[in-house]
Amino acid sequence: MAKIIMKTPLVEMDGDEMTRVIWKMIKDILLLPYIDLKTEYYDLGLEYREKTGDRVTIDSAIATKKYGVAVKCATITPNAERVREYDLTEMWKSPNGTIRAVLDGTVFRAPILLSSIKPFVKTWVKPITIARHAYGDVYRDVEYRVLGAGKAELVFTNENGEVTRQTIHDFDGAGVILGMHNIDKSIESFARSCFNYALDQKQDIWFATKDTISKKYDHTFKDIFQEIYEKEYDEKFKAAGIEYFYTLIDDAVARVVRSEGGFIWACKNYDGDVMSDMVATAFGSLAMMTSILVSPEGYYEYEAAHGTVQRHYYQHLRGEETSTNSMATLFAWTGALRKRGELDGIAELVGFADKMDRASILTIENGIMTKDLAALSDLREIKTVNTEDFLKEVKKTFDAM
Repeated sequence: MAKIIMKTPLVEMDGDEMTRVIWKMIKDILLLPYIDLKTEYYDLGLEYREKTGDRVTIDSAIATKKYGVAVKCATITPNAERVREYDLTEMWKSPNGTIRAVLDGTVFRAPILLSSIKPFVKTWVKPITIARHAYGDVYRDVEYRVLGAGKAELVFTNENGEVTRQTIHDFDGAGVILGMHNIDKSIESFARSCFNYALDQKQDIWFATKDTISKKYDHTFKDIFQEIYEKEYDEKFKAAGIEYFYTLIDDAVARVVRSEGGFIWACKNYDGDVMSDMVATAFGSLAMMTSILVSPEGYYEYEAAHGTVQRHYYQHLRGEETSTNSMATLFAWTGALRKRGELDGIAELVGFADKMDRASILTIENGIMTKDLAALSDLREIKTVNTEDFLKEVKKTFDAM
């Protein structure tokens, strides 16, 4: 068969550790035999980010604006331990946070459902999609370690030079300070992305913050969502037979656990990070979650929603066999290829992505899977294989379809 020809490159953002190894396996086994793959490559591995002063991360986001679609491997956000391990000159910020700050938009995360893996929350019979704001909060924060007594102030100087001060805390000893920000424009884009996605999916949307405690920061989110909904979406939602409502995040958690699923749950940036992990784990696995950043300007970035699988990587370095679920990384690739095909009018590329998704799910449903999925499956007959062999089994299934 002739390979599928691409018109426009994808922006390819390589990553770290075991997912970097899996990244290459997916390309070699499942993509390159069928597609004349065109990508503009950026190495977001921690070593190269260190070498470039993290400029490579910004360059990859700018390239996404140029080409419209990107696919990203899981990357390391270093802590103090990682700084020592990789001999870094500084504790580089989250690559995802940097990219999202450039692209803005909203991250939508949803579980990859399998009939053989039942949710841990028994009432969940439909998928729950997390809509996560992709700008600001702790991902663009400023932090300060207080070493002794003193007064901390929040100071704002407007464009006319007028200064406003507000006391944060009078310290009588050591402590720590965190400064966060957000901007109305990004919150407005977040709201519209959520409402448009709800209309597209024909699903109710919930939004939750803690405005009773955060009476200005969180309350601004609540007010902007409500204002945009009432002015632009109320009639559209009624016509579609769907609902928008706001509630406190602790109330939302209780509602979600008691629900049957089938809705979109919109969260601020950090809240969405935590809750998407909870939802993914409750549905089965962090490695069974799709993640897509949708920018209001029409840029799309598909990524693996989980981490770099550090433990398996150390096993891999010792020459030991690993059995790592590669579904989220594979779905990042197929999602990006599908969107590239849609934007460029390449039906064969869209069909390839759809077929590859079905083949990977069918392989697991036929009882062939990695060890971490086998621990969750209720199939009676299961064959556990290593990561590479699983991808080869997916290829067999794909070729037989």
